[in-house]
Amino acid sequence: MKIKHLSILSLLWAVMPAAAEVSHIDENHAKYEAVSGVTGNLNSIGSDTLNNLMTLWAEGFKTAYPNVNVQIEGKGSSTAPPALIEGTAQIGPMSRPMKAEEIDAFEKRYGYKPTEVQVAIDALAIFAHKDNPLEGLSMKQVDSIFSQTRKKGGEDIQDWAQLGLSDWKGRAISLFGRNSASGTYGFFQEHALAKGDFKSSVKEQPGSSGVVQGIGGDLYSLGYSGIGYKTSGVRAVPLSGDDGKFFEPNYDNALSGDYPLARFLVVYVNKKPGQALDTLTLEFLKFVLSKEGQTITEKEGYFPMPAELAAEVATSLSK
Repeated sequence: MKIKHLSILSLLWAVMPAAAEVSHIDENHAKYEAVSGVTGNLNSIGSDTLNNLMTLWAEGFKTAYPNVNVQIEGKGSSTAPPALIEGTAQIGPMSRPMKAEEIDAFEKRYGYKPTEVQVAIDALAIFAHKDNPLEGLSMKQVDSIFSQTRKKGGEDIQDWAQLGLSDWKGRAISLFGRNSASGTYGFFQEHALAKGDFKSSVKEQPGSSGVVQGIGGDLYSLGYSGIGYKTSGVRAVPLSGDDGKFFEPNYDNALSGDYPLARFLVVYVNKKPGQALDTLTLEFLKFVLSKEGQTITEKEGYFPMPAELAAEVATSLSK
């Protein structure tokens, strides 16, 4: 599993009581309590994957603080580090960890590293058209479908018959993906393609919704996007690791590590070591990590943070 702190999450998953089928929000999530003195403008620049979530979190936050102005721009994770460095945003949402060179550039400017804040859990999904009968894919097959370098050792896959759909012999697999500014592009390249190169036939989209819309309109297509962008026109294909057992991209499989493309969604902030964040940014992130904020996360199709981990992250921002 590619989620950081796997040991913590696995332990929490093992001891957590079985959650209701309709929700994975438990009563231990702290409720948000508004405080006085929260005003000003909050700017967020970064991930498209997190764009819808950031918008809904901002709307929820403004119910507690009507006079706060929140502006959100989601053009890709690669836009977050420059915005934080230049001070044009207090929050930099990303669907991948910062690269070493991005951290170095921030540290060169401020003398300390940016702070990563885990805010939600995502299962990066391989989507197919809703009427596609494909049972599942191995990670080696995923590499063979999307990559021209095939670093996982598979044969090139271009035709649906190569995936066992004999009735579709002669039908090429149409591929959709994100553009290179996207953290989802980078995460998929690293973890699904073993840092290999994408095929030139992948139709790159500027946003996750474009990927899903393209797949929903093309019976013979596959593409990748965050699970929160799932629509009625597509289905998420189960994935398997080396053991050949397929796992759905759901909450339990993300936390247990069985689903191979699970990840944290994060935001980065400029937090000076040993000092709490400014009040506006701190309260926004406390809201995001609260029961109210994580309920929004789940309603948007992503997976909520375990209550204990959310509380740990929120507390760390006040120190």
